[in-house]
Amino acid sequence: MSSMNIFNIAGSGMNAQNLRLNLVASNISNANSVSSSMDEVYKSRQPVFAAELKNIMDKDNAASSVNVMGVVESKAPPIMEYAPNHPMADELGYIYKPNVNTVEEMANMMSASRSYENNVEVLNTAKNLILQTLKMGQ
Repeated sequence: MSSMNIFNIAGSGMNAQNLRLNLVASNISNANSVSSSMDEVYKSRQPVFAAELKNIMDKDNAASSVNVMGVVESKAPPIMEYAPNHPMADELGYIYKPNVNTVEEMANMMSASRSYENNVEVLNTAKNLILQTLKMGQ
């Protein structure tokens, strides 16, 4: 594996975790929104990642990066709350809240943040090792 591949691999991991953090922020910021219909209520969004294995059969050149396959909306039903006096209530007196679990989102945020930090550390370590290798020739 080329020593420069490490930058591509860690960079792809950082991009993936950045997307994950943005989706967590979006989910948390919309957690308390209210809608008057099931179709218009905000739905929790999660990223879908896949590891891209290059040259899987070549043991000397195995490298894996992260591909973002897309973003999916949760299929869980929204939370129905009976609030007939609410201005957004439908004709039956219900309002609809997003299916966002803020505790899960906070755990996702912590995990994504730590993964991002780990990728930054990988980049810094690789950079320092390359700089030290270059200094050996002096």
